[in-house]
Amino acid sequence: MDKIHRLVLEQIKEEECIALVEKLVPAGQPEAENPADPDMPTGREEKFALTVAEELKGMGLKVRMTEAVIGRPNVMASLKGVSGTPRLILNDHLDTYPAGDPAEWDKTDFNPYKPTIVGREIYGRGTSDTRGNMTCQLAAVKAILKSGVRLAGDLQFVYTIDEERNGYSGARYLTKEGIVKADYCIVSEPTSWSSHDDWGIGIAVAHSGHCLLEVETKGTKAHIWRPETGINAINKMLKLLERLEKLEFTHSEPKIYGPTKPSLCVVKIEGGKPGETGFTPDTCTARLVAVGLVPGITPPMILGDIQGVIEGLKSEDPEFEAEVRQMPGYTFIPGTEEIPEDAPHVKAIAKAYKEITGKEPQYYRKNGYCDTIQFNLNGIPAITFGPGEDAWPPINEYINIDKMMVATKVYALAIMDLLGVVKD
Repeated sequence: MDKIHRLVLEQIKEEECIALVEKLVPAGQPEAENPADPDMPTGREEKFALTVAEELKGMGLKVRMTEAVIGRPNVMASLKGVSGTPRLILNDHLDTYPAGDPAEWDKTDFNPYKPTIVGREIYGRGTSDTRGNMTCQLAAVKAILKSGVRLAGDLQFVYTIDEERNGYSGARYLTKEGIVKADYCIVSEPTSWSSHDDWGIGIAVAHSGHCLLEVETKGTKAHIWRPETGINAINKMLKLLERLEKLEFTHSEPKIYGPTKPSLCVVKIEGGKPGETGFTPDTCTARLVAVGLVPGITPPMILGDIQGVIEGLKSEDPEFEAEVRQMPGYTFIPGTEEIPEDAPHVKAIAKAYKEITGKEPQYYRKNGYCDTIQFNLNGIPAITFGPGEDAWPPINEYINIDKMMVATKVYALAIMDLLGVVKD
């Protein structure tokens, strides 16, 4: 490791990273919570956006904010390099998932937005997804600036809204409108893993897609005292869901599957109506998400495979009636092709990771949506790397401090390697 790299790494302080997480996690909450449900109101990220903008201004960067939706600004800042090439985007997002019932958050004194250290973990909504990861990006660049290092290429921060709803008004808007342009993008989202006494941070070189769906079964109302005289739509739904659980979607095998292969996940079921407990239900609706989608899978293919299951049940049961539909709105995201492992930004992260940990990183396809997908779909080669837990728990979400410190050092070295350092 050369002198400049050592100098930069010496500027990365654990206590400063922890303090920044503690500042960012509660900022703008709960307004920044953005449920994935397309039939619910969106979040409002403005308060947190202003907090992040001030942090960037404090680093001496020029900040601009742009919005597709009033009151929901995306935050951008740039650090101009000496030559201006290559151009690298560091991305993260400003919204979070809803925290749910505070009474379940026993690690944070029943306040999901109170960053709480237990051992080597920091608990709180947004620690892993993704304000702890954002902290690492900011801390890495702060260390570079404190060291007086001059970069050759241009570095851009692009912090986006609406990620929890597929980035429609955030990364998709910025890339489709040509507001942001770059040669590479590194997205700081959770890619870490743990196995017994071992752990690491993977590099997601591809991402799975998803599609939000509804299936509805139909029946005939009857008195609960004589249910056999009607057709119970809930019973029909149970049969359908049992078959759909085993459904294998039509697709071509990718180079890399995600941890979850293409499949369906049931997230909501509704049947029966208020005031009608005395009758069997004549309709039942289930909300499903097709997850783990690989390149080539399209909505018509998904609907066709499910319709095939429905037709099979109809042939067995003349009373079975059901239909499937894609939910309205921006509810389909395709899987992305793999970024080559020899791509410059992949090599920069991998090289830095080995230098810091002594280990080779794992390359994989990430199942969860990240704005990485939008950058790739719109012409900016993007990968994902971040210390958050790839399968973080919905309640008592946390991020590991040791992983944060590794990621911060990796970011710093990778940025200098990829953009180049101008030596006096």
